[in-house]
Amino acid sequence: MTDCSFSRLIVSPGKPLRGEYRLPGDKSLSHRVALFAALAEGQSRISNFPLSGVSKAMLRALTDLGVEWELKGDELVVLGKGFSGLKPPQHLLDCGNSATTLRLLAGALSAANLPAVLDGSEGLRRRPMDRILTPLQQMGVAITGTENCAPLQISTALLPLKALDYKLPVASAQVKSCLILAGLSADGVMVLREPGPSRDHTERLLQAMGVQIQSWVEQSESGGAAQYNTQWMPLNGRPLLPLIFSIPGDISSAAFLVVAALVVPGSEITLRNIGLNPTRTGLLDALWAMGADIQVLNFSTEPGEPRGDLLVRSSQLHGTQVSGPLVVRMIDEFPAFAVAAAFAQGETSVSQAEELRFKESDRISALCEELNRLGIQSREAPDGFTVKGGNLPRGGEVDSHGDHRLAMALGLVGLAGSHPVTVLGAQVIGESFPEFVDIFQSFGADLTLEP
Repeated sequence: MTDCSFSRLIVSPGKPLRGEYRLPGDKSLSHRVALFAALAEGQSRISNFPLSGVSKAMLRALTDLGVEWELKGDELVVLGKGFSGLKPPQHLLDCGNSATTLRLLAGALSAANLPAVLDGSEGLRRRPMDRILTPLQQMGVAITGTENCAPLQISTALLPLKALDYKLPVASAQVKSCLILAGLSADGVMVLREPGPSRDHTERLLQAMGVQIQSWVEQSESGGAAQYNTQWMPLNGRPLLPLIFSIPGDISSAAFLVVAALVVPGSEITLRNIGLNPTRTGLLDALWAMGADIQVLNFSTEPGEPRGDLLVRSSQLHGTQVSGPLVVRMIDEFPAFAVAAAFAQGETSVSQAEELRFKESDRISALCEELNRLGIQSREAPDGFTVKGGNLPRGGEVDSHGDHRLAMALGLVGLAGSHPVTVLGAQVIGESFPEFVDIFQSFGADLTLEP
């Protein structure tokens, strides 16, 4: 694992990328399985658990809640205590830079009726939390924020919570997961309605743990956009079953390797055991629409989560348009996708993606600013951006804006551009993908680190 004390990443053009690799487990699943195992009663075993900045934040929180866990290699063993077995934390729960950790914990602590303060980094404090505050307050949770942001203060309230039929203004797996967890202590059936197909890891895992939960799509009679609905029952005192689960490789991390192999001429790589949940594979669909040579091999489904190998070969890409439900299915992969667009022929446009302005950075503004710095013609819009490809980017110095995905994506430009790219503030990569440099070097890429 790369030492993440560095601050500068220098990426230079070089030879084709070659080889194969089995990636660490999916971060979105790591948050969930660690917390859900703690909420179950009994011992859970989770293999291929990734240890990164964001997963460490969740494990720290579990310790603060009195949950015993042990990480042996990449196997996480958790002794679940159930909702009633959690202990009130003696100090604030530091969620680091992870909005997923904060939102999931807010739902779980609401269901457990535990007082707590949830806080994190300055970047996390800038992220809006009204999307969970409003419905949780309507359910009867005594929760407040600081101008609708972290830190969040949860006080004890009367259980059971009030069941809602609630419509989300923006599809969000984090918000949905928060409300599903809180709803496990509700006084009846909960229904959540979304305008798009957000990732469904929470539903799949909790169903395997004994929660009665179902999802369906409701088509508009007037020809408008479809509605994506989730309905679930409270536990009513029943325990969650412990988990025996193997986490597939992280497709959000794989995105950078896939795009790199596509744009570096002569490359061919194989990524083993990658999670292929259909709510997460929007990037693959977008790249296929651009002419990408990506093959799925050895596809299988283990405990509800599809997975398989990806064989990726360098390809002549062309521009495309991304909007609608596809945006939700690739919401974390747009920085990597923008690099593919930079090396494609023609123009690529993204719309209906205003959610990108509320990530670790304003990813629309920051992405366009840094791409233009490298000679890649990009233009931002209120809800997306446009990239004009076809010209070989120049090298230069760019800034990560404190955003791990932006840091990694900008580095990719140096692999296939005309000159090296230096990414400042690159230590943030360790938040989600500490193996990033090691893996690229194993494929033959020219990456170096400096303090």
